[in-house]
Amino acid sequence: MKNKRLITVVVIILVYLAGAFIYGKASGEKESTSTNQTKKTTVVGVLQYVSHPALDEIYRGIKDGLKEEGLKEGENLEIKFQNGQADQSKLATMSQQLVQSDPDVLIGIATPAAQSLANTTSSIPVVLGAVTDPVGAGLVGSLEKPGGNVTGVSDQPPVASQIKLASDLLPNAKKVGILYASSEDNSKYQVAQAEEAAKKEGLEAVKYAVPSTNEIAQTVQVMSRQVDFIYVPLDNTIANAMQTVVKEANKANIPVIPSVDTMVEQGGLATIGINQYQLGLQSGKMAAELASGKEKPETTPVYMFDQGDTVINQSQADHLGITIPQSMKEKAKIITDESQQETSKEDDK
Repeated sequence: MKNKRLITVVVIILVYLAGAFIYGKASGEKESTSTNQTKKTTVVGVLQYVSHPALDEIYRGIKDGLKEEGLKEGENLEIKFQNGQADQSKLATMSQQLVQSDPDVLIGIATPAAQSLANTTSSIPVVLGAVTDPVGAGLVGSLEKPGGNVTGVSDQPPVASQIKLASDLLPNAKKVGILYASSEDNSKYQVAQAEEAAKKEGLEAVKYAVPSTNEIAQTVQVMSRQVDFIYVPLDNTIANAMQTVVKEANKANIPVIPSVDTMVEQGGLATIGINQYQLGLQSGKMAAELASGKEKPETTPVYMFDQGDTVINQSQADHLGITIPQSMKEKAKIITDESQQETSKEDDK
């Protein structure tokens, strides 16, 4: 009888231990699942100055740069995106909204957007996505040691190389008209560089500043009677109206030399510029590092591209009757009507 009782007690103990083991395992799995589900979501606030192909490409690159660093929307990343559409009052309001959403990092696409974010917060890291002169814009203390909560990527173009390219393509040109918006600080910086570069190439440079897009068509008409080609620096106001610039310039067969590849695709003749997508890609990667705490904005140098790509619009050259040297073609990305159509088809997919 005693043996039976002993056996019964042993069985009860074993059943209890087995049950406890199974329950513990299940609880552990639930806890693990719960932990995974509550895994930290990184919040990135993005403020874009205005919509045009160059800045849109930068934003596309930013999203891919974040993804390359392991941040994926819908999994562990939330992007809060705002577009100011070139309205300064909207930029201020949107900056406040983004800061109030308590993001891990902020990204300003173009100088006005970056300035607006920097004026709104001194604690949240701010990444410059396409700022030509970060020091001159008052955003960082220096390129090597920003010193505050702002760092990022500069889109400073090789202005001298662009003017040299124009001189090589247009050997008979004597006067260049520089078209820019008087309201954009980053443009003024490049205009000074372009004037100096033009002088070295033996060209006379004439500045044409416009206060807004409303005056661009008329200004280009005037320029077309006075200059041999038009140079457009990195300028959001002009980029937003690039089709108008090309349309008016084409009426007088005046070539347009822009600063970015997307503006060549829109009808500019040629440029040596930074790929806008790559610029965004680098901005996204830097934002991910700052959001994770791996890097600090005050000690992270502003990223500068040391070379650009030569891009030539062959269809526009044919329209203007300009012969592109074969040696130049071999080193350049050539754009034709057909290639633009193929790109458009890919974008529609």
